[in-house]
Amino acid sequence: MRHDPLNDIINSIKSASRTGRKFIEAEPAALLLGRVLKVMQEYNYLKSFEVVDENRGGKFRIELSDTINNCGIIKPRLPVKSASLGKYEARYLPAQDFGILILTTTKGVMSHIEARKQGLGGKLLAYVY
Repeated sequence: MRHDPLNDIINSIKSASRTGRKFIEAEPAALLLGRVLKVMQEYNYLKSFEVVDENRGGKFRIELSDTINNCGIIKPRLPVKSASLGKYEARYLPAQDFGILILTTTKGVMSHIEARKQGLGGKLLAYVY
């Protein structure tokens, strides 16, 4: 039984990236997970992803790019304000402007860069660099 599907997908991506695989399949195909993958794709950490096997609940078929050094989830889901994003950027990312934090806001799932531009806070979900 899976307790955290986001953790499962992020760990699958990290393992596949370290072993040099180009494709992975991960389930379930949940809406939040799709939005996190879309943010990763926008910043070129993933080449593409699609939903397959929709009749059985769905799976994501993910094509990886070679740009992932590390990724992980942030637990507990820490609430952050727009002004304090820099503190968490320093905590989870190796250098300034290297990688992204993924957070959920009232305007949807986005990177910390977009959240800072829009002046939004939210809850931290994951990091990728």
